[in-house]
Amino acid sequence: MKQDYFQPRDLKSKTLAEIQSEFKELGLPKFRALQVYRWLHRGVEDFSQMSDLSKALREELSQKYEIAWAEVEQKRVSKDGTVKYLFRLPDGEHVESVLMHYHHGTSICISTQVGCKMNCSFCATGQSGFARNLSPSEILSQVQSASLDSGERISHIVLMGMGEPLDNYESVLRFLELVTSPEGLNVSMRHISLSTCGLVDKIYDLADRRLQLTLSVSLHAPNDEIRSRTMPVNKKWNMEALLRACKYYSDRTGRRISFEYAMIRGVNDMDWCAKELAGRLRGILAHVNLIPVNDVTGTGYQKSGLDRQKRFVSLLEAQGVTATVRRTLGSDIEASCGQLRRKAEGGTGYES
Repeated sequence: MKQDYFQPRDLKSKTLAEIQSEFKELGLPKFRALQVYRWLHRGVEDFSQMSDLSKALREELSQKYEIAWAEVEQKRVSKDGTVKYLFRLPDGEHVESVLMHYHHGTSICISTQVGCKMNCSFCATGQSGFARNLSPSEILSQVQSASLDSGERISHIVLMGMGEPLDNYESVLRFLELVTSPEGLNVSMRHISLSTCGLVDKIYDLADRRLQLTLSVSLHAPNDEIRSRTMPVNKKWNMEALLRACKYYSDRTGRRISFEYAMIRGVNDMDWCAKELAGRLRGILAHVNLIPVNDVTGTGYQKSGLDRQKRFVSLLEAQGVTATVRRTLGSDIEASCGQLRRKAEGGTGYES
């Protein structure tokens, strides 16, 4: 069942054009729609905060519409400045986001679902199961709440938190339209990264839209045997089908694809894995982002050592594939998504 973000009361999930159309039916002038739209994108939680509207209009709007929000329930600040948020949504569900600081600006990693259906064996979010999709307004509210709490303008967005963005495709597309709106937060599409575990049909559709965002593909294996063992999605779309779609995406958009590769000791970090991976990626405009796997309780996985990570990079580069090891931020606050929600709901998080 498709996530229904066209609920009539969810005002923040509507575009400016949609609000203008509805306000016209209400007999309101066009400029009122722009006023309300701008308030919504400043992160207001209640119509009473829209101070340039009359009291009568604010009351009318509050009876007809709702404003989605994401309340900070927990906040952890790392010694490196990274901030981990656990947000509580109006129905009591929880999602996580991570605010990170780089030389190019402030970035946030946000969630697109409550939980996840993909069941990747190394992922904490998947262990909690799937509850529901997020609406566009709930995705947007994470960015707004973190910005208001930190007092910082967020310039870069990564859809790599809880959930599979392409499994909540319509809501994510609407979020992208909203967050890049010149009348809203006006984030550049080139400053947005979307991570997928490999929903091939949606990759083709996304390519045809030519949105100019960065596509990050969670590959995590050099072949089908290892990938099917760690990522069930590979049983539906194998690596050949996935990489064919990725090449189509890079050819269609001219954008380089970032392949995410979680380094798991003794599973996918051997020399032959690097060489086989390089062969697979030949001919694709690609960059490999190596990520030391998180120590999630119950998986039995351990991250590859630093020497092994460096060796993997050198082997890839020797085959003409650019690769880097992702900078680890917020390790002292369990910055990877999925842990705080599990603990909030009575589960366990990272190994001590």
